[in-house]
Amino acid sequence: MLDLQFVRENLEIVRTALNNRNFSTELLDKFAELDVERRRIIGESDGINQLRNSASKEIGALMQAGKRDEAEAKKAEVAGLKDKQANLDKQRDDAESQMRELLANLPNIPAEGVPVGKDETANVEIRKWGEPKEFDFEIKDHVDLGENLGILDQERATKIAGSRFAILNGAGARLERALVNFMLDVHTIEHGYTETLPPFLVNRKALFGTNQLPKFEADLFHTTDERQLALIPTAEVPVTNYHSDEILDAKDLPKHFTAYTPCFRSEAGSYGRDTRGLIRQHQFEKVELVKICMPENSEEEHEKLTANAERILQLLGLPYRTVVLSTGDMGFGAKKTYDIEVWVPSQNTYREISSCSNCGDFQARRMGLRFKRAGNAKTEFAHTLNGSGLAVGRTWIAVLENYQQADGSILIPEVLQPYMHGLQKIEAK
Repeated sequence: MLDLQFVRENLEIVRTALNNRNFSTELLDKFAELDVERRRIIGESDGINQLRNSASKEIGALMQAGKRDEAEAKKAEVAGLKDKQANLDKQRDDAESQMRELLANLPNIPAEGVPVGKDETANVEIRKWGEPKEFDFEIKDHVDLGENLGILDQERATKIAGSRFAILNGAGARLERALVNFMLDVHTIEHGYTETLPPFLVNRKALFGTNQLPKFEADLFHTTDERQLALIPTAEVPVTNYHSDEILDAKDLPKHFTAYTPCFRSEAGSYGRDTRGLIRQHQFEKVELVKICMPENSEEEHEKLTANAERILQLLGLPYRTVVLSTGDMGFGAKKTYDIEVWVPSQNTYREISSCSNCGDFQARRMGLRFKRAGNAKTEFAHTLNGSGLAVGRTWIAVLENYQQADGSILIPEVLQPYMHGLQKIEAK
């Protein structure tokens, strides 16, 4: 959430940021109107306070002069002023509450240097790694490959749960598990993250903290009882909230977490997109990276987090490119985002496999995540960062398609073979 005082003092900066993000400024206009009303109320309340102070002095003088009747009349007048001031204070509090509600619906302000544009067409490629393989046979997509090998079954998944679900069998299921374990090992052993296994159900407060609520309510799967829990759309939610409403010691920062979880999304508004295969599912698996750090370190931590995610693709030998998202394509809570896109041969293009975002203090402000420096009584909001390290299902797709052979078999990347119990190739039985 944006800082209320910052927005009040920098309305035009915020307005420009919203325009750059293709976000309506209507809420900001309402905020400004409420702020004008709030200032009027405060001015009127201050005026009444002056009258009360002046009247109190008069009452004292009248009492000393023995004019008790006049003093009592003045007291009654002051009592009326007190009631009026209390009413004004309530109006001020109501206005501030409405202003904060409006702020909860405003996105983060893009960082300096983020490319300005209306959508993904303004994203800027900053690097590529690896060369897409040239195939001397007709390329199959992961659906045909998986079904022909008997490791992917979408038909029975649809029978059990509906569309946008899948079942992995045999070596396909083992490959998914191998990818999870491989990613976690790299991030914990090589990159130094602390592995955590969080709840897969979270409350509304946690969802607000990482800005899924109120804007993305429709994309969540909710329980129907009084607890009002929801299945997590990403491990970012429970892991970033781990230290919510806490004051951390600066010497304990940064904190680096990695977590494997299933993720659940209704994909509201995306129907008709990527309907074939595993690109866009209601349930998928992901290894997430989360960082909590001091403000002055967040840009450096962002670069490192992105490099950590890229490292997985490098070790797997999968070609990819990294782009910085434009203002019109960034997520709601991000101030800067790098998307890592892996090469998908059947589509002859790169597809997103990780979004690595620096959220600044946007999420920390929403969840009350603060820290204190040594010798300083003042607390500050931490900065939070997150990224997929990686989306496991999309990595599964990339392995199948990039390592496919002319006979429909799949070579297992060397780094995964120990996790596959030495299996070097997936082939039809």
